Amino acid sequence: MASNKDGNQSGSGGGGFFSFLGSSLTNIAKSVNGMLGHEGLEVVNPDGGNEDAGAEAQRGRWKQEDRDNYWKMMQKYIGADITSLVTLPVIICEPMTNLQKMAELMEYSYLLELADECEDPHMRLVYAATWFISVYYALQRTWKPFNPILGETYEFVNHAGITFIAEQVCHHPPIGAAHAENEHFKYDITSKVKSKFLGNSVEVYPLGRSRLTLKKSGVVLDLVPPPTKVHNLIFGRTWIDSPGEMILTNLTTGDKVLLYFQPCGWFGAGRYEVDGYVYNSEEEPKILMTGKWNESISYQPCDLEGEPMAGSTLKEVWKAAEAPKNDKFQYTYFAHKINSFDTAPKKLLASDSRLRPDRYALEIGDVSKASSEKSRLEERQRADRRTREAKGDEFKPKWFNLSNEICPTPWGELEVYEYNGKYHEHRAAIDSSDHVEEADAKTTEFNPWQYEDSVVSA
Repeated sequence: MASNKDGNQSGSGGGGFFSFLGSSLTNIAKSVNGMLGHEGLEVVNPDGGNEDAGAEAQRGRWKQEDRDNYWKMMQKYIGADITSLVTLPVIICEPMTNLQKMAELMEYSYLLELADECEDPHMRLVYAATWFISVYYALQRTWKPFNPILGETYEFVNHAGITFIAEQVCHHPPIGAAHAENEHFKYDITSKVKSKFLGNSVEVYPLGRSRLTLKKSGVVLDLVPPPTKVHNLIFGRTWIDSPGEMILTNLTTGDKVLLYFQPCGWFGAGRYEVDGYVYNSEEEPKILMTGKWNESISYQPCDLEGEPMAGSTLKEVWKAAEAPKNDKFQYTYFAHKINSFDTAPKKLLASDSRLRPDRYALEIGDVSKASSEKSRLEERQRADRRTREAKGDEFKPKWFNLSNEICPTPWGELEVYEYNGKYHEHRAAIDSSDHVEEADAKTTEFNPWQYEDSVVSA
């Protein structure tokens, strides 16, 4: 196990042979960087060191001239938070926005039904923690989602009775808020990220607040996820790792789950592995959890030393669904549903991500149009901001309100947005109507704008 019963992390390195291997890898990377003329860039092979480092550096989705030009532009940002500073090209994007990505957590919502119906408070945490782990299979995609426009929304229905609404509530810094609900649970999140650009990689810190309420028991759960690191951002094959601790706390009882996501080591050792324990409020281990976040998670009762109980067996609680083979954007079947109008409600909001012309153009393979439309939307957003500033107005989200709560996180403080309940009223009124036109990406104009008369600079 990577976490002992006191929650201490292990397996993070040490001296001797493994230290020597790590040092050797660093030296190889430095020599490759010098050979390519890109000092300070580290090219890391996720499969291990048995492939020529120079060849690895040349792999990836970028053309040589694109990589060189982009690196020249990005050098000045090393060490900086690039979350709001840099406009990234469409060629590294997937046809989905960050708001839609927030909805991918809903795929395995059956785990929350099990948690809600479970009488055992510790097994309840096993189901809930596994639900939060399950989304990492989708988050390993190496394509970047589009940044939402201020006021953009995403609606999602027709899955397990869930109503999901997300809204981009702030542009600088980018903050999205979402609310999901069905008969078993309520889920609320204010999502903000902080990043650190390291040259050929970027570290992403999730300054978010996630709250999950199980309706039958009334317990409220709070999540602190691990950070993420994107390797080989410009040179080499892009890949993603999320090493560190995930902590899920039952705010009602004090019970918690502490899991450790192993970092990818030499020859890929430890990649995808996650393990840890469910603790009671006295911080005694009750259930161990182990598995791989891209395959399956299992659990087993344990003693006070964290060892499996005599006579117990390891039982699987979740297994990743089969994904399409050779999908261009590494999408799961559920990710395709996220973009589909089959999961959209009647009279879709005109601000919905599905209707973005740049997203839709990329989805159908028109990269040139996607790029031009992305630029047009970004300029219109700037024009909307100028109009707002000239009028002395402040942007106010429609479906979420800025609360007075400031949430501390391991990476900084976060202003919390709360769901105001108005979306359910809006949706109920529409669903009760007999005459509703269906939205279509080809005929419905994307419209998240606060002002219709904002002037776009030539």
